[in-house]
Amino acid sequence: MASIFRRLTKKFFIISNVLTGLLFLAACYAYLLDPQRWWFLGLLTLGAFYILLLLLIFIIFWLFVKPVWTLISVITLIIAYQPLTELVPLRFSASFEKKKAPEALRVMTWNVEHFDILEYKTHPETKEKMLALVNEYQPDIACFQEMVGGDRDAATINYMPSILENLSFSDYHYAFNPKLDFDANHHFGIVIFSKYPLINKQKISFYPNDYNSIFEYADMVKNGDTMRIFNIHLQSLKFSASNRQYIDQPEEADLKQSKSVLSKLKKGFLKRKIQSDRIRAEIDKSPYPVIVCGDFNDVPNSYAYKKIGANMNNAFAEKGNGLGRTFSGISPTLRIDNIFAAKNFEVQQYTRVKIKLSDHFPVIADLQLKKN
Repeated sequence: MASIFRRLTKKFFIISNVLTGLLFLAACYAYLLDPQRWWFLGLLTLGAFYILLLLLIFIIFWLFVKPVWTLISVITLIIAYQPLTELVPLRFSASFEKKKAPEALRVMTWNVEHFDILEYKTHPETKEKMLALVNEYQPDIACFQEMVGGDRDAATINYMPSILENLSFSDYHYAFNPKLDFDANHHFGIVIFSKYPLINKQKISFYPNDYNSIFEYADMVKNGDTMRIFNIHLQSLKFSASNRQYIDQPEEADLKQSKSVLSKLKKGFLKRKIQSDRIRAEIDKSPYPVIVCGDFNDVPNSYAYKKIGANMNNAFAEKGNGLGRTFSGISPTLRIDNIFAAKNFEVQQYTRVKIKLSDHFPVIADLQLKKN
């Protein structure tokens, strides 16, 4: 009887290990399948890190029980090596010098969450700290998402010419839909700030012309070299406060909340598929080396991440380390803000500034355009 129990237990762990490996491979390579039909695989990409932990636990377990079966997890990790380096770069540390090299181009992307405009009258220090942080790192290009600003009345809280001067930029491109203005004096959109001239500014918008269906690019000239800077913000999950509480503390089963969360996840996967296809089509038209910054609202190895980043270098994957979390809520594994650069660029260094002034952490990379 005892031997039968041992055999059944052994089979259970082997089958569980194999299934975990298959789930991890599906999470790593889900981007190869059309999200319109296979949207539910996006759930695996969100949980890829936790599935990876299970594989590592299986390795430790088999080392003590029967080492030969560690091959299940080891072979899985070998097959998933390339996507794995996007998820968790095999790098233990990453340094960052605030003083950049003379020829480097410093790029920042940050979802600034309106510069905390709703609290400005009672807590103006938050905005001041955010502006001070930008000035501390002195980016040559700064791409902000969820930017609330105005350019008509100098008395507005976030008057664009004042921000331009405060941050020592010389030019900017602000993309928004006037129908979605924050209030009478402030637009709600995305903005590119630059210390170099922007010679071509474009806003790309598709029906229904809502916030996430708009993206922008601008052609920037530095030392005679022209490069195209994209600023994007893909479809957010739009979780309500009750949704987030349910995710963070799911002690009690709530069918209504679980359906709401699943529905919003599905909608996000489908919309980001369409948005990333459109952005990629515009990237492919560029006659210049491209840099893409923004809030992807999706994780590494997702369809959106891979589609937009195809044949480009991800700054975090090149020079970052650890999990690189960029969203401060819900899960410690959400690296959803990215800087991608064309192969023409060398990524010199990368950092994520872990200071909670917005619900996202700012991301910064130094890039060097390779000379032919």
